[in-house]
Amino acid sequence: MTRVLVSADMEGVTGVTCPDDVEPGTASWARMRPLFTGDVNAVVDGLLAGGASDVLVNDAHYTQRNLLLEALDPRARLLTGRHKPLGMMAGIDLADAVVLLGYHTGAGQQGVLSHTYLGTGLTGFRIDGEPADEGRMNALIAEEHGVPVILVTGDDLTCRAAGTWAPDALTVEVKQCVSRYAAICLPPARSAELLRAGATEAAARLLRLPVRTPQEDTDPARERDAPGRPHRFELGFHAPHLAEAVLAVPTVEPHGPRGVAFTAPDATTAARTFKVCTTVAGAAMEDHFD
Repeated sequence: MTRVLVSADMEGVTGVTCPDDVEPGTASWARMRPLFTGDVNAVVDGLLAGGASDVLVNDAHYTQRNLLLEALDPRARLLTGRHKPLGMMAGIDLADAVVLLGYHTGAGQQGVLSHTYLGTGLTGFRIDGEPADEGRMNALIAEEHGVPVILVTGDDLTCRAAGTWAPDALTVEVKQCVSRYAAICLPPARSAELLRAGATEAAARLLRLPVRTPQEDTDPARERDAPGRPHRFELGFHAPHLAEAVLAVPTVEPHGPRGVAFTAPDATTAARTFKVCTTVAGAAMEDHFD
């Protein structure tokens, strides 16, 4: 049995180029939901064609209720809704591999709808001294669970960045970045062909890797396959008061005039602390000033 988790974000999917495309409740978001689901279905189809036996899709964008369950490939399952303990990587503990679908570049970087959790408040993000994004952070969580990233999809700059944090993964470009709010996009039918082919090859490669046994998955003492290692996260904000607000989070310390930093014992703890930091910063923003 070969199980694959698809962590599905929305900014990096076919046709998405502007904030309204990914903002729940807008007409543009409603239009893009079928395209989002179409990208997912193409990957599900390819994974199963390549030999995967089970595909769990985690809706990982914003409210985490974006994918159309009624249009999802019936051979897949959907993890939908908010407040999942591992957020974008919920389900990784039951997977043999993970696909990062519809991902994007990070805060302060070039790329279509580039950001890291916060739309504009966070202007820089580094992990262990390296420029980082959600992909790098989530790849570290996967590594900690002994799960390889086998496929990354998004714009051309996201795929290029993935080479630094998931060098063994295949990548599929569904658009080329022109600016943060413009891209050269492929029609959905063409994207589907490329996504299906990439997923098929990724799954076929996975079958040549050793997989966990069912006994390992049911062992309550096993939380991760690999021991955790410390990571230092550095966050830069566009205004000093956001950094000041985040200093209320335990373990967080000042870092520069508008930044904070913290060190966590493992990637999962670091990602959870990061989420708290961005939640506090988001709450500190003023609607008509920030």
